[in-house]
Amino acid sequence: MLNLNKEISFTMSETIAEIDVFPIRIPRETPYLGPLEKGVSPNSKGYIVRTGNRSVYSIHDQSVLVRVTSSGGAVGWGECVGFVGPQVTTAILREILVPLTLGRDPHDAAAIYTDLYDAMRVRGFFGGFYHDALAALDIALWDLRGKLTGLPLSKLLGGQRRTRIPAYVSGLPKATLPERAALAKAWCDKGFDAVKFAAAVAHEGEVAEMRALREAVGPKARILADLHWKHSAGAAIKLITELERDDLYVAEAPVHPEDIEGQARVAQGVKTPVAIGEEYRTVYEYEPRFRRSCMDIVQPEIGRTGVTSFWQICQMAQAFHCAVMPHASIGIGIFQAASLQVSACVFDLPYHEYQHSIFDRNLRFLTGNMRCEAGWFQLPDGPGIGVEPTEEVLKFAILE
Repeated sequence: MLNLNKEISFTMSETIAEIDVFPIRIPRETPYLGPLEKGVSPNSKGYIVRTGNRSVYSIHDQSVLVRVTSSGGAVGWGECVGFVGPQVTTAILREILVPLTLGRDPHDAAAIYTDLYDAMRVRGFFGGFYHDALAALDIALWDLRGKLTGLPLSKLLGGQRRTRIPAYVSGLPKATLPERAALAKAWCDKGFDAVKFAAAVAHEGEVAEMRALREAVGPKARILADLHWKHSAGAAIKLITELERDDLYVAEAPVHPEDIEGQARVAQGVKTPVAIGEEYRTVYEYEPRFRRSCMDIVQPEIGRTGVTSFWQICQMAQAFHCAVMPHASIGIGIFQAASLQVSACVFDLPYHEYQHSIFDRNLRFLTGNMRCEAGWFQLPDGPGIGVEPTEEVLKFAILE
C-alpha cells in the first residue's frame, strides 16, 4: 500500500513541460467524398469547392497534431480537425494556447479547458479555429492523464458501458450512382447494417440516390442521408417526406447551421429522426437547439470539441432525451480514438460514424489495436486514448 501511495504522489506532482504542434498534410489520390465534379479543379493551395454544398475541402488529408510532454517524460497526443487551413490552428496553439498551458498540472485537464475557453470568449473567439485548436490540446491533456494514471480515457470519465462501438458506413466515394449502390451493398455484405450517402455528391438527386441504395441493400439495412445544409425548412420537409417512402433512417443537417427556427420546423415536421451538430463545439451552441427540439440525435465531432466539451454535450443530450451519434471527420485517427473512448461511456449511442475512406487508409500511421470490422469499432486498448502516431506520420508535417 505504501508503494502505491508513493506512485500516486509522483504522478500527481507532474507538470506540463513541453508542447509541440504538427500541422499534417497526407496526399491522397481520390479526394474526400469521391472524384471531382466536371469543371472543378484544386486551386494553388489544394482546395476545392464542392458544387453540391458550396463548401471548401482540401484534396489532401490535413489535420493538426499536438504532443504534450510532462516533467517526468510522459507523453499525451491530441489532434483536431484541420482539413482547411491547418496552419491557422497551428498559429493559435503556438501563439496563445501553448504559453498559457505550460507549467500547469496535467490532471487539471477540464480546468485548463475552461480557462483557455474563458481567455478569448469576450473577444468572440468561442468557436471556429480557436476552439479547434483548444480541442487538440484538450485531447492531448486527457491522453496524458491516462498515461500518468495507467487508465484508459473511458475509465477516467468513470462510466464505461461498452468495449465495442456500433458503426455505420459513411460515404460512398464513387463517380456514378450504380457504383455507389454496389459499394453500399458490398459494405452490407461485410456485416454492416447501416450506410450513409452524401447529398453533396448525389448528382442524380437525393430521391434517386435513396431509391437505388434501397434496391441494392434490401429492406433491412438502414440508410442515412447527409443533406449537407442545402435546403430551406420547407424544402427539407418535402424532401425528407419523399425519402421516407424508402424507409429513411436518419436525416442529417437538413438546413443551414445558423437556422435554429428552420431546424425546429424540420425536426417537428417529419417522421424521420433528424440529426445535427458536427459544426457546433460547445454546450452553449447546443443548448438553444435542445430547448427548441431541433433534433432527435446530436453529432458532436471531438476533433472540434475536445474531450471536455464533447462529454458535456453528451451529458446534456441525455438530459434532453436525445441520442448521440458522433461525427467522424478527416484526421489520422488520434481524435477518432478519443471519440471512441468517450462514446464507450455515452448512455444512448445507436452508432458512431465510420469514415472508411479516411479511417482505414490512415490506420498505418497509428500504434494500437483500433479497428472497424463487421459493423463494430474495437475500442483501443491501453492508457489514455489507446493509440499513438508513428514516427512515419511526422514526415508529412507541413514545413514552415
